[in-house]
Amino acid sequence: MALFSQSALRPGVRKREVFGWAMYDFANSGYTTVVITAVFAAYFVGGIAKGAPWGAFAWTVALSVSYAIVMLSMPAIGAWADLHAAKKKVLAVVTAGCVLGTAALAFTPQAGGAAGVALAMALVVVSNTFYSYGESLTGAFLPELATAEGMGKVSGWGWAFGYVGGMLALGLCLGYVLWSQAHALPASHFVPVTMLITAAIYGAAACVTFSLLPERAIPSAPGERRSAWQQLRETFQQARAYRDFMWLLACTVCYQGGVAVAITLAAIYAEQVIGFVPSETMVLIFVLNIAAALGAFGFGYLQDRIGHRRALGGTLLAWVAVCLIAASVTTKGGFWWAASIAGLAMGSSQSAGRAMTGVLAPPRQLAEFFGLWTFATRLAGIIGPLSYGAITWMTGGNQRIAILTTAVLFVAGLLLLLPIDMRRGRAAALREEGGPQSGVEPFAAR
Repeated sequence: MALFSQSALRPGVRKREVFGWAMYDFANSGYTTVVITAVFAAYFVGGIAKGAPWGAFAWTVALSVSYAIVMLSMPAIGAWADLHAAKKKVLAVVTAGCVLGTAALAFTPQAGGAAGVALAMALVVVSNTFYSYGESLTGAFLPELATAEGMGKVSGWGWAFGYVGGMLALGLCLGYVLWSQAHALPASHFVPVTMLITAAIYGAAACVTFSLLPERAIPSAPGERRSAWQQLRETFQQARAYRDFMWLLACTVCYQGGVAVAITLAAIYAEQVIGFVPSETMVLIFVLNIAAALGAFGFGYLQDRIGHRRALGGTLLAWVAVCLIAASVTTKGGFWWAASIAGLAMGSSQSAGRAMTGVLAPPRQLAEFFGLWTFATRLAGIIGPLSYGAITWMTGGNQRIAILTTAVLFVAGLLLLLPIDMRRGRAAALREEGGPQSGVEPFAAR
């Protein structure tokens, strides 16, 4: 934990608490890496859906349903957690939900036919919904741990640590897949085991978080409490006071839509368009996670130095390049270049977005505002993959056109990033706290 100085942390915060917080990134990254990206996504399309033209679309529908549930419920859950200082308690419940949902995916290959497709889609909805709740709630702890000037470093460190967790889960799964293939065992045998491995790592690593990370929030006095929906209604009525945060949400919807395409459809594209086999895809995603960890860690420091907006803008340019390269290459070697750049851009763009949210969120409404950020990322998760799946279906399975149109989302994100003023947004977030005199530090970065 000597990777950043104590000055990056708020007064009274110990480095072991940051380690505990980062362990949740470590825990849940295996879910996105193995289930959403590398293993189950490709198996769903090629194995459960038997390679049908609607397979990719059905996969994106399942994800979109889960994101819609999160969009409609997470801001209110966040507001309730703020009012009752219950982020940690709610995080424990949703973690159990995701772990159990992931483990249950092990039963889908045995179902077969339409029942198998329906069961797989339902369990993906359940597990991904709980995963999304957890991602939002753990993000809400960040401003309690890091200063505004150190937010990028701490966020980047946590996200980089998360990719290490993803690599551990994927590495263990890859080892079992290679052993299974050497013994001529089918995917219907080894995919269930990878789901159990992923669930076990998630649950075990999350226990470290719950043992080291305290709940620092203070519950509102009973006479001051309003319902979560009343709190949300008031926040939206005051949206003009948080205009830079609202611009960030609009920007997030666009660029995270493109990132969601990369996360949910990379393995499908690699296997069905470029010609990768499952073991090659897993190695590809493993290396992509290494690049993402380096991107998140390095850009965390660069972000605090050059400013959040500039750092995020640079990563969005890199994403545009990824889309152009992926749409044009025909060889595995060429696709490796696109994947490597995507890895660097993925870690840095996700870390930057979380840190910017932490800077612009009012200290007394952290879970609520991170719930709004989750609303934006999940709306992006619907728009990006669903449009990709629809374009693929309408063009007779032409995923090259679909990945090329994804570049438009990153360009739109760049344009929506321009109006954001981080100084002004931080000042608005601290207005009700009384500024520096209240013990909440000012913000000097760009």
